[in-house]
Amino acid sequence: MDCQTQPVSKGTSRFPDAQALQKMMAARLAPSFAPHEALAEALLPHVLGSSDDGSHDVSHLQRVFKVAMTLCAAENGEAEIVAAAVLLHDCVQVEKNSPLRAEASRLSAEKAGEILAALGWEPARREAATHAILTHSFSANVASETLEAKIVQDADRLDAIGFVGIARCFYTAGRMNSALYDPFDPKAEERELDDLSFALDHFETKLFKLKSGFQTAAGRDMADLRHARMKAFIEYLHEEI
Repeated sequence: MDCQTQPVSKGTSRFPDAQALQKMMAARLAPSFAPHEALAEALLPHVLGSSDDGSHDVSHLQRVFKVAMTLCAAENGEAEIVAAAVLLHDCVQVEKNSPLRAEASRLSAEKAGEILAALGWEPARREAATHAILTHSFSANVASETLEAKIVQDADRLDAIGFVGIARCFYTAGRMNSALYDPFDPKAEERELDDLSFALDHFETKLFKLKSGFQTAAGRDMADLRHARMKAFIEYLHEEI
């Protein structure tokens, strides 16, 4: 039988459009957000493809979700609100070096409220999720007033420290065209810290400070271990340079 090229009618494509592709990806990724697969499948299309930042991609959501569910179980938080907040906490992304960086969590909270309203979430539950999104950010510096908000903030900050945090720090420094460290004064003994220019400085300006800010008992326990891992890494790194 001869192979023939079938005509494609006007207005159609052999390839799925961006929206259809996002829905397909959401369906494949949803099981990794068990037991909230249905919620993940509904919310992920609003997040996927919004940024090319590998430190805030879907793997970040998977890690934060996993930790958040662990904290939620330990602290008796309301899991569905935590899950929704985690899935949407970066739905509006702003680059680290943008002057709007401090507004990222507010913008994400506003967009998340619209998304959850469209899904039929009642106002009180929407407010609980958007409050958690608003307050999760270190840059925003807004106090968390609910248990669920504290859980989301702790889970997100745990992904900023430890071995994953180290990897994310240097990845982001590469995106920002920063050097690894100051070759003249790696430990900043005779200069001001400058984490916009040197990745290594970011540990002192921010990452080592995070341990003191965890708000749940379970989060503090996890932070102690991850903080110790970062400290050990920096000690070995200085030996090598």
